[in-house]
Amino acid sequence: MKVLVTGASGMLGRETAKAVAAAGHTVRVLQRRTAGLSGFEEVLGSVTDPDACARAVAGVDAVVHLAAKVSVTGPHPEYVTTNVDGTRNLLEAAQASGVSRFVMVSSPSVAHAGHALVGVGTTPADPEAAHGSYAITKAQAELLALSADAPGFAVCAIRPHIVLGPGDTQLVQRIADRARAGRLPLLDDGTALIDTTYVDNAVDALVAALERCEDDGVHGEAFVVTNGEPRTVAEVFARICAAAGVPAPTRRVPAAAAKVAGSAVERIWTRFALPDEPPMTRFLAEQLSTAHWFDIARTRERLGWEPRVPLDEGFSRLAGGFAAR
Repeated sequence: MKVLVTGASGMLGRETAKAVAAAGHTVRVLQRRTAGLSGFEEVLGSVTDPDACARAVAGVDAVVHLAAKVSVTGPHPEYVTTNVDGTRNLLEAAQASGVSRFVMVSSPSVAHAGHALVGVGTTPADPEAAHGSYAITKAQAELLALSADAPGFAVCAIRPHIVLGPGDTQLVQRIADRARAGRLPLLDDGTALIDTTYVDNAVDALVAALERCEDDGVHGEAFVVTNGEPRTVAEVFARICAAAGVPAPTRRVPAAAAKVAGSAVERIWTRFALPDEPPMTRFLAEQLSTAHWFDIARTRERLGWEPRVPLDEGFSRLAGGFAAR
């Protein structure tokens, strides 16, 4: 197939593009700016531009859509423009161009209402209950994508949870930088169990979804992807910090206080349009103090997929990535 990958400038998108090519497909990427990815046809533009979407999908058989606004603060309309309107633009362009498969990359946060998720499967996206602009708009985008599933246009959604890997700037580097600066607290005792996903396992799931998207039981459905090895927040932080060679956090903050403070910080950041990431938001406080781990049996069965890189090996590879810098 000829496959369009959006969002290939990020770690997961970049590795997905490479894996799709390694699986024997031809890859085109849609980028806002040149990302230095060799061996791929590149279309410059944004998913927020319908004309760019039309150029990007011309002659393409399948789409893997990763491009999104990913942050914990910022004006809500910006999230709508990229995550919802951008997905709509790409879907409409793909349908008009005769694309037959569309893999939507979503997030488990689309079904997280702030309470513990303990061994649950893939529950429906719920933008009314989701917390934070990112989760709300990703929920809306996932529902929009899945509603487009139809004969000749197979759509499925993959929700990778907390993807870790060398070269990640979205999560791993931020954790390391905050720990180095002494600004990474543990909420309560950091004992909430959370799932994470090593990047190679997330990539394998996306390639499997691409190749099985037209199968009954796959198209029209969403699937959570994790390593299936829940660990405490404290351990995840400690392992990332050890890989980066920085001290693990020891300061503890009550989760209830962090949620209240996070709400206030969000209002300040939004009101004054502050450019950097805030130290805490209510969404972050919920994520760091609430259990969220999943049953991935259905994902394994329907996609024929298994997480092949154990989490301990993933942390070792992460350390190797930091050492190689």
